Amino acid sequence: MRTILPFNDNWLYAPVQHDLRVPDSQFQAVTLPHTNVTLPYHNFDYTEYGFISTYRKRFNMPKEGKDRRVYIEFDAAMIACTVMLNGAKVGMNEGGYTPFRFDLTDHLKRGENVLQVELDSTERPDIPPNGYVVDYLMFGGIYRDVRLVVVDSTHVDTVFARPRDVLTAPKLSADIRLENVSRSDRAVSVRATLHEFRQRSNPQIAVQTTTALVPAQGALTATLHFDDLANIRLWTLDQPRLYSLDVEVYADDALIDTESTRFGFREASFKDDGFYLNGERIKLIGLNRHQTYPYIGAAAPARLQRKDADILKEELGVNIVRTSHYPQSPHFLDRCDEVGLLVLEEIPGWQTIGDADWKGISLRDVEAMITRDRNHPSIVLWGVRINESWDDEAFYTATNALAHKLDPTRQTGGIRNFLESQFLEDVFTYNDFSNTIVEPTHTPHLVTEHNGHMFPTKTFDNEERQVEHALRHLRVQDKQFGMANVTGAIGWCAFDYNTHRELGSGDRICYHGVMDIFRLPKFAAYVYESQIPAKVRPVLRAATFFTQGDRSEGGNDPLYVFSNCDALEVYVGDELHGKYTPARDLYPNIPNAPFVVTGLGLLAYWGHRYQELRLVGLLDGKPAAEQKISANELPCALTLTADDLELDADGSDMTRLVIKVTDRHGNRLPLAITAVMLEISGAGELVGENPFPLVGGQGAVYVRTADTPGTITVTARAPRLPSASVTITTS
Repeated sequence: MRTILPFNDNWLYAPVQHDLRVPDSQFQAVTLPHTNVTLPYHNFDYTEYGFISTYRKRFNMPKEGKDRRVYIEFDAAMIACTVMLNGAKVGMNEGGYTPFRFDLTDHLKRGENVLQVELDSTERPDIPPNGYVVDYLMFGGIYRDVRLVVVDSTHVDTVFARPRDVLTAPKLSADIRLENVSRSDRAVSVRATLHEFRQRSNPQIAVQTTTALVPAQGALTATLHFDDLANIRLWTLDQPRLYSLDVEVYADDALIDTESTRFGFREASFKDDGFYLNGERIKLIGLNRHQTYPYIGAAAPARLQRKDADILKEELGVNIVRTSHYPQSPHFLDRCDEVGLLVLEEIPGWQTIGDADWKGISLRDVEAMITRDRNHPSIVLWGVRINESWDDEAFYTATNALAHKLDPTRQTGGIRNFLESQFLEDVFTYNDFSNTIVEPTHTPHLVTEHNGHMFPTKTFDNEERQVEHALRHLRVQDKQFGMANVTGAIGWCAFDYNTHRELGSGDRICYHGVMDIFRLPKFAAYVYESQIPAKVRPVLRAATFFTQGDRSEGGNDPLYVFSNCDALEVYVGDELHGKYTPARDLYPNIPNAPFVVTGLGLLAYWGHRYQELRLVGLLDGKPAAEQKISANELPCALTLTADDLELDADGSDMTRLVIKVTDRHGNRLPLAITAVMLEISGAGELVGENPFPLVGGQGAVYVRTADTPGTITVTARAPRLPSASVTITTS
């Protein structure tokens, strides 16, 4: 049977090019995922990670590998690598965003084996997305998971589960590609069993079998059909039901391989009048996501990847994310499946098309992305054009044809930034920087970027700019909700990110996010959060710090309150200032318009004692949400909170520690600039700057576990404030 062996631990690393003669003492011990250099969260250059490094791992031949094939699978490594086993080259890979694997079998020996990876993390112009300036950083390292896979010489290569007729009489076709690396034909029997995912105690839903003769040193695809499936529950945004197809391969009545594939039953279609999920028209409202993080670049373990999907779905309330501009972590996509977050996934690239060899790598990226990810029910659109590139009819005809061949169940899009672009795909995906929504020239029409670089905004910018940033997102989203021929709008972007000198602010950050680089909200995040249905949770967010001197000419007039409540009461001190309804006259289309509060100008309280602001959101006449902002905006508390209080003691698990300086009601104070000292004890390490320079009232570092169980305690201290601490358990 198939054996999968995690291969992330006990690696050695050197930030230089070494051959096998260099002793292990010249390396340092690391666990994957790994970044080739830990960096500050800003003020660094791409050349700091752009070098050749060496990874080494000593291991014994797995006992399961006797008389079987042993493969090594890399989920990704940035950006080109040569893999050696016991001094023999087993393979090379060019490209940093898609998986690759090599057969180790013929080079394995009894006893100890030495695997060595030479990794080139320079920005090579012959490998996408490079070739010219790129608006993001790639970072370096073996930054995703690695595993050994031990299989019979005849084994399952891929499984593609294709639900059909899900709205009438649900059916399933399963394409099972079998590979045979032996020198003789192999007769096999294939059995596939359908279960509801994580409901294995329930009876199986259906079973199908077939036989096949797999040619020697070749492959064959066997297709099984499941018809008349009863009681199938659809994958939806609110109830993302998942199923599992378990495949077993038998030869001479002996079980020789197994493979399990997770998927969902759903129908997704972009039409001229909108996007439809399971026959229901849904307006898409989303954000773009870069996979990079402060300090660790792209080398985020599963917990952090999954957390990003939770932030997008649960904190920001969007229903679609675009994986700009490359295929992203399987852990992130798995979580999108689980929480009901739609995905537009695209190939690596940014504005530049290279030569024929470069295009060949890009076509390989199309194949690798779709083959890896076509069972994810969350993915509804393949992006098969280099982001914002010029037209290339032959190239993009080829990418579209390949996408449709590999996955005839999904439509394609091609991200462009000019309306005159040749329309070769199924959906006209368009980066619209008009600060509104232009009238579509082709349909289906999906806005894949807006705002972003048009109005970069920092958490420590003045209040006027932060409010205007939010209103720009609001105006575009309100406009698209009123246009039947626009399927949706995906804002640029969810999180601030590191970039090159040519594109970002002076500290090499693009401050384009509705959240900062630490995944903490700016005012613009409230626009999206306020679209969460009130039945899910009431939302009430004031876009103000309620001071008299942070706007031109002073005061807080008008005050925007982003909420999903149906009425708002505003109190200044104990006095009711006014009762408001959503500003439907200004924003008639978006599901939840903001409240616009007037009369809080400078002169209204000139010469009077400044009083506390209290906002009460009402649903059906009853209080449902409340926000208080202290009249004394001086720092009151230093807070330190962990996203997770229980972690895995595997040497790579991480969680975010959020640091804030707040008023007495927990509101961040953007001008409370201070140095925060962090102390850690126990079975882990801090990842981040210490002391931490807190700017904008909020920031974050990370904790990484050791490989032994225990507890981790972190304490934060800042001048003139009580200390704060948090304790995490690892097991």
